[in-house]
Amino acid sequence: ILGLRVGEAVDCEHAHVEPGGCGTSEFCRECGALQGMMTSLSGRRAVRECRITRANGDSLDLRVTARPLTMDGRGFTTFAITDIADEKRRRVLERIFFHDILNTAGGMLGIAELLTEATPEELDEYKPLVYTLSHSLVDEIKAQQTLSAAEAGELSVEPMRLNSLSLLYELAAAYANHEVAIGRALVVEPGTPAICFESDKALVRRVVGNMIKNALEASHPGQQVTVSCRQTDGSVEFTVHNPNEMPRSVQLQVFQRSFSTKGSGRGLGTYSMRLLTEQFLHGSVGFASSAEAGTTFFARYPLVFPG
Repeated sequence: ILGLRVGEAVDCEHAHVEPGGCGTSEFCRECGALQGMMTSLSGRRAVRECRITRANGDSLDLRVTARPLTMDGRGFTTFAITDIADEKRRRVLERIFFHDILNTAGGMLGIAELLTEATPEELDEYKPLVYTLSHSLVDEIKAQQTLSAAEAGELSVEPMRLNSLSLLYELAAAYANHEVAIGRALVVEPGTPAICFESDKALVRRVVGNMIKNALEASHPGQQVTVSCRQTDGSVEFTVHNPNEMPRSVQLQVFQRSFSTKGSGRGLGTYSMRLLTEQFLHGSVGFASSAEAGTTFFARYPLVFPG
């Protein structure tokens, strides 16, 4: 590593984007390693968290500590890196099992208490709520189970024949009653074609479902989220659009592990979209965002599953 910058030493995917190397690309603006280094060079100690995606797709969660050091009249920086991936994983698990799942279980408990005194007519009214809450509970657990298996390289893929339009209608129906959809419209774009392709249904649902959930969260009450698909270059492309622009600082970090605009202990949704799609489903994900056009995320999958 002698003579290498930090991003070059750990094989950061952005280390060679610009001719100037590590620290010179637009993506480097939000890099905690670069921020810590620059603070140290100005004469102050710095501790930063840093998310790095390596060229091979692996993700690093790091805490970097940079301190100025003067030796023989010359200025240096001591730079220490601590792997905090396990700490990040623990925070995510705590959020999922102590926040999301507890909230859902609490809702189920409330309905159960009402059922003890409900009339036959009220029982019919509560059935959809019980179903929705139960589905959410299982979905939260399966999401973490899938991500853990994917990161360990133990995720099994089971490709089958799928219909893209049917998949979109299933997801639209599932998320129409989700808490993030309150006050927002979720529609399948009229004229969306039905495209047959081969892939793992559960994993594709997980990716496109995350795209829909994120779009609903990014929208304001009264706004509309539109989902669609099309065939392009031997692939099926799913798109999810919301009318708001994503801040540039978010765009530069959106697929990094543990990054989130929602606070500490969040941020596996977009990361898992990329991990599942690129490492297991032979596809690609991306987005376009502007003030004029809003934000559109896409996920592309081959029509015929390789192998």
